[in-house]
Amino acid sequence: MSVVSIYCTFAGVEEAERVGRQVVEEQLAACINILAPCRSIYRWQGKVEVTDETPAILKTTAAAADSLIARIAELHSYEVPAITQWPVDQAARGFSEWVESGVRSLR
Repeated sequence: MSVVSIYCTFAGVEEAERVGRQVVEEQLAACINILAPCRSIYRWQGKVEVTDETPAILKTTAAAADSLIARIAELHSYEVPAITQWPVDQAARGFSEWVESGVRSLR
């Protein structure tokens, strides 16, 4: 199975939708799930910050993951966006094929 999930937080729903639509249209991701806003607590430039963010999970192929991560970083409003890749060890029958059919081949 070559499916991976990319997790990313955004400044808000609008940004998540804008970036998600762009990468799906570019066929770097098969889909994006935009989750409910959350509260993030982190250290940035020496200060502890508390910010409301919108997390999202994008589905793509292992072959397209690096290109997707780079594209999200280009489109993102944060100087250092949190973008992580998670392996998908198992998925429902047909899901892998659906993801692979929605992502352009980058081999």
